[in-house]
Amino acid sequence: MSAHTNSAENNEGGYAGYDLIVVGSGFYGLTVAERAASLLDKRVLVLERRHHIGGNAYSEEEPETGIEVHNYGAHLFHTSNKRVWDYVNQFTDFTGYQHRVFAKYQGQVYAFPMNLALINQFFGKSHTPDEARALIAEQSSEIDTKSAQNLEEKAVSLIGRPLYEAFVRGYTAKQWQTDPRELAASIITRLPVRYDFNNRYFNDTYEGLPVDGYTAWLKRMADHPNIEVRLNVDYFDIRDQIPEGTPTVYTGPLDRYFEYSEGRLGWRTLDFEQEVVPTGDYQGTSVMNYNDEEVPYTRIHEFRHFHPERDYPADKTVIVREYSRFAKEDDEPYYPINTPEDRDKLERYRELAKAEAKERNVLFGGRLGTYKYLDMHMAIGSALSSFDNKIAPHLTDGAPLDGSIDA
Repeated sequence: MSAHTNSAENNEGGYAGYDLIVVGSGFYGLTVAERAASLLDKRVLVLERRHHIGGNAYSEEEPETGIEVHNYGAHLFHTSNKRVWDYVNQFTDFTGYQHRVFAKYQGQVYAFPMNLALINQFFGKSHTPDEARALIAEQSSEIDTKSAQNLEEKAVSLIGRPLYEAFVRGYTAKQWQTDPRELAASIITRLPVRYDFNNRYFNDTYEGLPVDGYTAWLKRMADHPNIEVRLNVDYFDIRDQIPEGTPTVYTGPLDRYFEYSEGRLGWRTLDFEQEVVPTGDYQGTSVMNYNDEEVPYTRIHEFRHFHPERDYPADKTVIVREYSRFAKEDDEPYYPINTPEDRDKLERYRELAKAEAKERNVLFGGRLGTYKYLDMHMAIGSALSSFDNKIAPHLTDGAPLDGSIDA
């Protein structure tokens, strides 16, 4: 980490004298901090309540094996946004990794997402692309998509009941801890089926993993003489010590900022069970989904496969089982649940956020600050846009901060 990183107990100089305060050191916060420091020569203070930089993208070596593990679940960088790609390449080189997922159902492993290989294997017959399209069209005709009343009906109307029962029902029930017949149809907007043998998970123009790992990348973003990072600092413990009117970018939970005045927003969270296994290869791939409902975890990550170019031990590997559940008050939030009730609350919080920007120069951003599930490239892109259109005009010309949170 740069020489400008302090922890709470080494809190020199208080909170005065900074041009910008950034709350949270995830990709959104660090992008804003880096741009303000590099382009505008502004002094930026980044506050992070955890003991490490980088938010949920943080990774570290497992001590027994040296294998890099993503502490908060697998992070896979991909984008078709050339501006984002050019920006991130200032801080890291990328490997040629292309993400591929496999799904285990009733003792058999299938390529995923659903493609021609899966269809042929599952139905035990070779299909041409046209034959496969006709098969899925016939099976999905059971329910009209427009009349679907719940997630199960919507999924069946898109891919047919056999594929739904095998690859969606059990996984979804585990992911949401809810019978799919009780989940809203709107949760599934589309279920892609590929009628070729392409099993790349993402279709983006650019894809790869940071050569030196995520933490090295994140530290480089913060390694600027104008940026100070303070770890182990909870913004809410020191908020009253920040000089009034100091421009602030807040990337923590939106409802927490306003003391849950409009109610708590609902989130899903993840639990991880990490194990060092005495074999050089546990599952032969980086991610294996477990679609059987009776298997309690949703997937297993084997992190050595994210970096096959590295010299990892041949006799040990690290696996991480992932479990999904509703987030409680003290859990790390991952995925917005986004029920109609959540959206009603969000609308009220958006109005409060607009007022907060006007009255106190606070701007809300990032996954938690906007109540949106943002992939890394989306968070970076959003931060670059916010910097250009809102933050830079404010810091350079004193333009009022636009506190709108995009719907």
